[in-house]
Amino acid sequence: MQPGLIRLGWEEWLGLPDLGLPTLKAKVDTGARTSALHAFDIETFGPARAPKVRFAVHPLPGNDALSIPCSATIVDRREVTSSNGETEMRFVIESLLDVGGDQSWPIEITLTHRGDMRSRMLLGRQALREDVVVAPTERFLRPERSYDVYSAARIRESQPARALRIAVLSREPNSYSTQRLVHEGENRGHSVEVIDTTRCYMAINSLAPEIHYDGQRLPRYDAVIPRIGASITAYGTAVLRQFETLGTFCVNGSAGITASRDKLHAHQVLARHRIGMPTTAFASSPKDTDNLIGLVGTAPLIVKLLESTQGKGVVLAETKKAAQSVIDAFRGLRANFLVQDFVKEAAGEDIRCFVIAGKVVAAMRRTSAGDDFRSNLHRGGTAEAVKITRAERAAAVKAARAFGLNLSGVDLLRSKDGPKILEVNSSPGFEGIEKASKKNLAAALYEEIEHRVKPAPLKRRRRATGEG
Repeated sequence: MQPGLIRLGWEEWLGLPDLGLPTLKAKVDTGARTSALHAFDIETFGPARAPKVRFAVHPLPGNDALSIPCSATIVDRREVTSSNGETEMRFVIESLLDVGGDQSWPIEITLTHRGDMRSRMLLGRQALREDVVVAPTERFLRPERSYDVYSAARIRESQPARALRIAVLSREPNSYSTQRLVHEGENRGHSVEVIDTTRCYMAINSLAPEIHYDGQRLPRYDAVIPRIGASITAYGTAVLRQFETLGTFCVNGSAGITASRDKLHAHQVLARHRIGMPTTAFASSPKDTDNLIGLVGTAPLIVKLLESTQGKGVVLAETKKAAQSVIDAFRGLRANFLVQDFVKEAAGEDIRCFVIAGKVVAAMRRTSAGDDFRSNLHRGGTAEAVKITRAERAAAVKAARAFGLNLSGVDLLRSKDGPKILEVNSSPGFEGIEKASKKNLAAALYEEIEHRVKPAPLKRRRRATGEG
């Protein structure tokens, strides 16, 4: 045996670290020309100029409880004939082969779904370097490995970055926020598709729920970022519930979006979680107008439509008489509204806290234009970065958690009694706060998505048998 040669048995412990597969049992077959990885759910995605493939692998023989999602760039598509004489077209990828002992090199691998194969990988002669010798009667000549690398404590840390397929639900593909999400995702190597929410339609059944779009069934997405407008909340959240039924990770859930959009419901959620907010009252009967005003306090008061957005449908009544007139006018339109205490000391300013995954990642102070009490940027307000207090940070995080939102814009006022939450926005805009804070908030969101869509750890592991 010449020194420096690498000896392999006909069955070996190998690894494909680029794919997040540090431990595999592989069959080494010099009679086979190409190498093969036995994968399932094989699906292409990405642009035609640089197509990618994603797939999943059960790395533990005889145990399908753990599934490792993988992705790679397609380097070729090749016709391969297996040992049983079956010919099929396979995608070809490239990955680093780790044989242990600090020995590794890149190889080409074909992908095939052959669940009856005992070995998860077949190593063919094209993958063998000149310094590799195969002993056809021996097994496991390389350093022994353990499937413990797939345990709960280690799996998330060991997974490499992979290309994700992400859908942005938005009716405004050219808006700043949507474009930022697309560009940032693509810069990170992901495939990001903008889906018009209203053009989705659903097949609802217990065995195979589906979502269709423009006459075709939508593919599996790793994650969905909902940018659902207020005018289509009901249908948009219905589509989102379908993605949830499919098991897709949704940045914001349908229940949280629904609750945050209904201002009455939202304030009830805030109250239930004992989160500070302006004193609020709601009534239906016109006979209760004076009592409604009395519950909130004295004028000036805020009268707000339940489904108002961007400051629309929000009126400041500076006197009790003016409040009565506004309330009567809203009732005449059969509009649902609530009445709130006006926080004078806020002086036309509010603070928008951008919360991602339970952390305030940026904050800006918005100041109203002229005499307008509303500080919305859509109404001509201005914004600047601001340092928030510990109490304000805690209130914003608590409000986002109350609605179960991974991404939210929490608006609050500074009052003499501490921070008062005005609104929790489930589809916050990126433009104003990114420009004010000089932070890449889209990147922060993708970091959370990449963390959340890693494979779940194997909670209970059976000892693999049947491979000898």
